[in-house]
Amino acid sequence: MRGVVDRTAFRDTGTGGKADRAVVRDALGVGVAVGLSGFAFGVTSAGSGLTLMQTCALSLLVFTGASQFALVGALAAGGSPFTAAAGAFFLGVRNAFYGLRLSQLLALPRAVRPFAAHWVIDETAAVALAQPTRRGARIGFVVTGLSLYVLWNLTTLLGALGAGAIGDTDAWGLDAAGPAVFLALLAPMLKTGTERAVAGLAVLLGLGLLPVLPAGVPVLLAALAAPVVLWADGRRKGAPASREDEA
Repeated sequence: MRGVVDRTAFRDTGTGGKADRAVVRDALGVGVAVGLSGFAFGVTSAGSGLTLMQTCALSLLVFTGASQFALVGALAAGGSPFTAAAGAFFLGVRNAFYGLRLSQLLALPRAVRPFAAHWVIDETAAVALAQPTRRGARIGFVVTGLSLYVLWNLTTLLGALGAGAIGDTDAWGLDAAGPAVFLALLAPMLKTGTERAVAGLAVLLGLGLLPVLPAGVPVLLAALAAPVVLWADGRRKGAPASREDEA
């Protein structure tokens, strides 16, 4: 991934034509595929007790699927609004790191950046970073963001309106759609042993603590996986050097 980003920094123009159409095709594919899961969010949110306006406002203003599912999931499980919001916040923090890299990659005008920041999510970052040129990255970012934003909000509305007709949302298992999409996007990015160890420990912490802690708290504690693994990795790499010094 880093190699792709570094090359993009030095190639400002693309070949156009066929290359642009390929980027648009791929971006629309991601936008449509992920945007349809907004229906599951709308149903889940309505089933957790949020009103139609609250559900639609979350998609319009928050627009980061994993955080939205975490919020309504914690509320549905009986968690307090504070723990639910805190868990959603920590999941959303990753978008700030995407933004740091995308700001250099896309090099958008300052007047546009505040609006573009709202579309900095997993999917737009993945499509933009996969392009070999800045032109392709910009096209991928805009097309993915626009198609996903429109479709996600439309399907959120439809899901919230249709929640009553569906009945018991738990029986349909729609609350698993959001995490499933998130894991499908995350899995290909775990390329190193350290990254896989962080993800594995986070899963163990989240699932292991789920039965004994209030809703939303296991998500917060799962964030401790990163510093724990990085500390252990640093100790492991420093150990051989220490032994050589002693020798």
